Amino acid sequence: MFKNLHELIATMPDDATCRKFLAESRWQDGKAICPYCGYGKCYVIENGKRYKCGSSACYKKFSVTVGTVFEASNIPLNKWFMACYLVTAHKKGISSYQLARDIGVSQKASWFMIHRLRELMRDKEPVELNNTCEIDEVWIGGKMKNKHKSIRNKAHVENRSHTENKTGVMGLLERENKVVFKVIDSSKDTLKGMVRKHVNKDAVVITDSLISYKGLDKEYKLHEVVNHLQDEFVKGQYHTNSIEGAFSLLKRGIIGIYHQVSVKHLERYCDEFAFRYNSRKMKDADRFRMSLGQVEGRLDYKTLTGKK
Repeated sequence: MFKNLHELIATMPDDATCRKFLAESRWQDGKAICPYCGYGKCYVIENGKRYKCGSSACYKKFSVTVGTVFEASNIPLNKWFMACYLVTAHKKGISSYQLARDIGVSQKASWFMIHRLRELMRDKEPVELNNTCEIDEVWIGGKMKNKHKSIRNKAHVENRSHTENKTGVMGLLERENKVVFKVIDSSKDTLKGMVRKHVNKDAVVITDSLISYKGLDKEYKLHEVVNHLQDEFVKGQYHTNSIEGAFSLLKRGIIGIYHQVSVKHLERYCDEFAFRYNSRKMKDADRFRMSLGQVEGRLDYKTLTGKK
């Protein structure tokens, strides 16, 4: 098993070795399952490049990339593997410009590749959090100090909120385990709905004093409130320091690597940084292999951009 990018390239230098590795990662024992009908008996054809479904009701031909983030791409699979390794290994993310230079593709192609790779970072099923869970919100967007003086003055005169023109991200974190980031509005129903969706009823829930969380004590084992407005940040073992640390990872990546993110794509970036946090204890090679086991789900350019 490879330990770094150099060994990855040496281990899988061409399309054939990459296809074999992807088949072994995607399907149990590398035995193909038809992506069209789910039939488990398929035949290898075209010298291993493609498969044919053995079901008399289907008989469709397919390659190992059909139904994955790699489908219908003209970029060689070994470059996709290099991109996957680099994107998942970098702690703060990697820009499309840097990835383009590293693997030898255009910046436009690199940008699309990174977004497609974020599909394999996305949790396909809702994550359940247990034990002690910290919940908080952060606002992502441009800083008022970076805006033109006239805009800053107008906002001050009109007493507009510092969160105006920013987008809310809710973080739910099980201590010593996983985090979930979700783009939200700040309504009571949205925030409580996210808690109910992801947090087990037997968990201890810790939040700030936001009124939207009022009543969680009736639904969960315990609801502890840390009142940040009164400079209360730690109350015994109850605090939201862990989720604030996870938010720091998200913000450092967006500000330091990507610089600015559109609201349209923010959820994908949230998925990326939740993936980074949740796999933080894994070795790069193990994280890469786990990623290839989650490649189902193609994202096409029209869906991503709204353009043809």
